[in-house]
Amino acid sequence: MKVRSGDVELAVQVRGTSGPTVVLVHGYPDTHAVWDRVAAILEKDFRVVTYDVRGAGESTAPSTEDGYRLEHLSNDLFAVIDEVSPDEPVHVVGHDWGSIQSWEAVTTPGARIATFTSISGPCLDHLGHWSRKGMSIAHLRQFFRSWYIGAFYLPVIAPLFWRLYLARRWGDVLRRLEGVRATPASTIASDAARGISLYRANIRQVMRSPRHRLAPIPVQVIQPTRDRYIRTEPLDLERWVPSLRRRRIVAGHWAPLSHPEPLARMISEFVADSAPPRELVVITGGGSGIGRATAVAFAKAGAKVVVSDVDFAAAKETADMVGGHAYEVDVRSEEAVRAWARQVAREHGVPDVVVNNAGIGHSGSFLSTSTEQWQRVLDVNLWGVVHGCRAFGELMVERGEGGHIVNLSSAAAYLPSKILSAYATSKAAVFMLSDCLRAELAPHAIGVSTICPGLVNTNITATTTFSGVSADEERRKQDRASRLYARRGFGPEGVAAEIVRAVRRNRPVVPVTAEAKAARLAGRVAPGLLRAFAKLDVG
Repeated sequence: MKVRSGDVELAVQVRGTSGPTVVLVHGYPDTHAVWDRVAAILEKDFRVVTYDVRGAGESTAPSTEDGYRLEHLSNDLFAVIDEVSPDEPVHVVGHDWGSIQSWEAVTTPGARIATFTSISGPCLDHLGHWSRKGMSIAHLRQFFRSWYIGAFYLPVIAPLFWRLYLARRWGDVLRRLEGVRATPASTIASDAARGISLYRANIRQVMRSPRHRLAPIPVQVIQPTRDRYIRTEPLDLERWVPSLRRRRIVAGHWAPLSHPEPLARMISEFVADSAPPRELVVITGGGSGIGRATAVAFAKAGAKVVVSDVDFAAAKETADMVGGHAYEVDVRSEEAVRAWARQVAREHGVPDVVVNNAGIGHSGSFLSTSTEQWQRVLDVNLWGVVHGCRAFGELMVERGEGGHIVNLSSAAAYLPSKILSAYATSKAAVFMLSDCLRAELAPHAIGVSTICPGLVNTNITATTTFSGVSADEERRKQDRASRLYARRGFGPEGVAAEIVRAVRRNRPVVPVTAEAKAARLAGRVAPGLLRAFAKLDVG
């Protein structure tokens, strides 16, 4: 298959149909074929994905040297992951430059990567920090191992040497230096000449100003003991990788070619041993509607679910449906939410996902809405979200393993209405809170998604309050709204599916229904139209 990533098209190969997805990323001057022997073993238990990196094999090449920068290579990997495994994290294995570019992806907050196995390819930033520790025997040895990098910076000579001489003898070089037999790709001359840009576009730039790159996932570093080009043992990887496993393999640099069986075994063992525990998902307002549907959706995906609601009986019913746990919590109370968060952490662990869903509806003009009604709406819809974000966000940051916060906003956040001033204001505040929180928590690998449903058929219409009307008129308005939402025919399960997808893909803002998407677009291109619509009598 072909996958588009920026200005290139990547050739992707998929083997096997079941099991976790393992993505193998090749190095320089190889193609995906360097993984053939390893993939043939892994595909018995895994869905194995390989691809030709940009400028290699059957993939197209960028038009400039700048196109080989790490950020583009990382985006290529993300594009492949989105195509082959849109809903579930994958296990990435990189060799040589495939490992170098995979480090860039792995240390990017929110990357949908479950584990990473690195073979003969360090993170350039980690290498840069290590190089600043002063001169040692290890530094001198690495300097001499990397002599060829200086040669790659020679203009004209380096690519010409590849095209006219080395490409034709590459098979002999591998046999003589590595003891492996491999048929070089027919495109190796052009691939290798272009691939020199990998070094020119990245080495000096990154080594000159190394960044702090933390890997929040389990990482396995396999060091071939006979590698002539790179040694990872001296690198202070524990500083950057909290969950690190180091292993050695008695092989040369091209271990995927020479030792496919032990390499495949190490990869399989690491994927199995590092399988994360069941994802813990916490949902407020989980007694009905979107909250209950979200609990069911995450439970079906294998998560352990904890729900709360002011109606404990409803929360318990949801928990019984999904084999989860129920609590009675009033999200208006900061003290109650903090106590609940501590209890959840103590009894179940720090959650991986928190869905701040609890909310109420209210309709009425600004002048007819009392201060008490304003306070009630803001206490639940805004302060309930604030309390949830703070109580659980602090736990997530302290744990240091990332996570995801989902805040339920609404299309009303950007669709003004003269009869929804209090409700729309509360949801708009949640929208902006989420934007601010997303920026603050990104360094901690905690994603934040804002969900904006439109007309969804839940029981919120039956409990919505109205300003300035009698009890009988309020019931009539509730019935009318319930019939309208029922005719719309969009159930809470649709919102739940979008919530799960938003977490998996780390999506920032998700308008759910057609009207929510249309209003979002109109707010960007024709805000005056929305303001005019707000003046209409639609209540």
